[in-house]
Formats: sequence, C-alpha cells, structure tokens
Amino acid sequence: MRQPLAKEKSKGLVILAIGSIPLIMTLGNSMLIPILPQMQSELGISAFQASLTITVFSVSAAIFIPVLGYLSDRISRKAIIVPALILYGTGGLLAGLAAAWFASPYTWIIAGRTMQGIGAAGTAPIAMALTGDLFKGGAQSKVLGLVEASNGFGKVLSPIAGSLLALIVWYGPFLGFPVFCLVSILLTMFFIRERKKKKKPLPFGKYMHGLLTVFKHEGRWLFTAYLAGAVCLLTLFGILFYLSDTLETRYDIKGVLKGFVLAVPLLFMMTTSYITGSRIGKIMKRMKMMILIGFLLMTISFASLVFFTKLVPFIAVLVISSIGTGLVLPCLNSLITGSVGKARRGFVTSLYGSVRFLGVAAGPPIYGWLMGWSRTGMFLVTAGLTLSIGLLCLLLIHVKDPKEQEKDDSGSVFTKLQVTTE
Repeated sequence: MRQPLAKEKSKGLVILAIGSIPLIMTLGNSMLIPILPQMQSELGISAFQASLTITVFSVSAAIFIPVLGYLSDRISRKAIIVPALILYGTGGLLAGLAAAWFASPYTWIIAGRTMQGIGAAGTAPIAMALTGDLFKGGAQSKVLGLVEASNGFGKVLSPIAGSLLALIVWYGPFLGFPVFCLVSILLTMFFIRERKKKKKPLPFGKYMHGLLTVFKHEGRWLFTAYLAGAVCLLTLFGILFYLSDTLETRYDIKGVLKGFVLAVPLLFMMTTSYITGSRIGKIMKRMKMMILIGFLLMTISFASLVFFTKLVPFIAVLVISSIGTGLVLPCLNSLITGSVGKARRGFVTSLYGSVRFLGVAAGPPIYGWLMGWSRTGMFLVTAGLTLSIGLLCLLLIHVKDPKEQEKDDSGSVFTKLQVTTE
C-alpha cells in the first residue's frame, strides 16, 4: 500500500505545482484594481494613467504569449515557466520599491508592470501545455479543470488580497507579487519533472508547416473555441467592472467588503470549473454539450439582469452566468490542449491564452462605454453576444469518431475531436 500512496502524494504535489502557475498570473491585474483610486491620488496622476498599469500588463502578455509558447515547444515547459515567474516577481518588486523610494515613480511602475506582463506570458498557457504533456485521458481533463479552477480561485483571492495588502501601505500589492511567485517557483522546481525529449526539436520551417496543417484542417472549430474563450473572459470582466462601479457609486461598498462581494460570482465559477473538469473525462460529446449549456445559461442570465436592480437579486442572477462560464472554460481547455501533438502544443495553447488575455483587457473599456450608453442595452448586447457564440459552437465544433487519428509530421499522434460513449 505504501508505494501507491506515495505515488498518489507525488501526483498531488505535481498538480499543486501546476495549479499555482495560473493562480499567479491571475493576481496580475485583479490584485491592483482595489488600489487604483489610491494610486491615482498618491502619485498625482490621472485615471487614464492609473488604468495604464493594467493595460501594459495585458498587452505585454498578449504579445509575448505566442513567442514563449513556441520556445516552450523548442526547449521545455519548465525552462520557460521558472524564468517567467522570476521576471514576474522582479517586475512587482521594481514597481513596489520605486513607489516606496522614488519621488516620481510612475515611469518605473510602468516598466515593472511591463516586465510582469512578459513574465505572465510564460505562466498559465504553458501550464496548460504542460498538463497535456504529463497527463492523459480523463486525468488530463480533470487536471485542466483544476487549472481553470485555480485561475478562478486567483480571481476570487485577488481583490481581497489586494485590499488587505493596501491596508499596510498602498503599494503593498506590488511587494506581494514576489512572495507569491517565490512559492510557485519552489513548487515548480521541486515537484515538476518533465520527460526528456527523445528527438531534437523540429526545424522552424517544418514546425510552422505542421502548425499551418493543423489550422488548415481544424481551423474552423479551433478558432471558434478561441473566440468562445475570449468572449467568456470579456463578458466576465466586463460585468465585474460594472458591478465594481455600482458597488461604490450606488451602495458605497468599498475596500475589503467590495472584494468579498466581487468574489461571490467568481467562487461559483471556480467551483463549477472544478466539478466540470472532474466529470467530463475525454468524452468529447459531453464537452460540446457542456459548452452549449454554459452559453445558454450565460444568455439567460445576462438577458434577465435587465429586470434586476437590487443588489442581492442581481448577484443571484449573475451567479447563473458564472456557472455557465465555469461549464464552458474547462471544456475548451481540454479540447484545445488535446487538439495537437506535444511538439506544437505550447504554441496552440499559448495562442489561446493570448486571445483570452485580449478578452480580459477589452472587457472594462468596452463595458465602460456600454454603461454610459445604456444599462438595458449593455445587458441585451451581452446576451446577444453569448447566444451568437453558442450557436457558432453548435455549428462549427464537430465531434468525430475516436479512431480518426493521424500522424503529424513530428511523429506525435494528432487526435481529432472524438465521441466516446460511456
């Protein structure tokens, strides 16, 4: 009995290490949102300048995610993740020390946030590819569900942690980043063991040819999945931006209490992500069904929010959309991660991560404009968007027989979308 128990414990530590990586990435923006007004007053900067600390992080990450994804295919996942986490923590340290010591620290804070964005590019998307490398079958979907749940937990934790650290000193969240990163670095270094590559990396031309082949044959459903993931994050952060503004302006709820209120829908999303990842296995037909149900729940929730203005009923209805998001994201993660062989998995999952980052970055400004236009219009446009994406998933994501496999030119098995009966 000792050997299986030891093996199970070791597997648990590997999952813990992998789960810590997307959690760190999620802290990047959400932990700073509660301190933006105070940063603005302390540094004497405009609201636009304060918002740039969020924008430069997201844009830097979106640009570098595909680059680091490609490098992770060429070298190894761990060789990208660890330096990325170090850069992420160093960027936070630079911003925090600049705020503490310099008379005019804004430029240094922007530089530190840019470093953090580049570091974030080597975290969650590479962790998805690493999960695909280390786990197979139902275990892969379960761990990917845990990765998404960890992402959700980071969103739950971030505003609360940011508010608590800001009680010590307003730039406390910046100095918190190196501590969180150090924990993830140690877990990754000690508990993740990658299999040694038996073959030399493919020449660049052959690598790109294989990628083009993948997107040529599977591009319709793959880009639909990318778009679905981006829309999930865009609507999630957009509506949370609206809720954050409403809590302050209408209910005078601020600080740590506001962080707890914002955490409620995210907690439901995190829990749903974990359960979904545990249940879907590698049953592709079930994944597609969960995606469609998820978008249907999101559509119903967003359309219904038009009729609710009181806080408690509003959050109760909003939770339905969070459950829908929790159904969709783990299924998309599993579909995309399993869509291509190990030799190119890093780039494919990183491109997905880049699109998700753009969704996160676009949410607040788009919903800021929609809020000024019309509250009713904002919710109806959101419902129309999720309904349209759900229909695209219904039409363009096709499941196929598990025997339909082919070798890509790297020698790894490229498995098309499958239907597996229970």
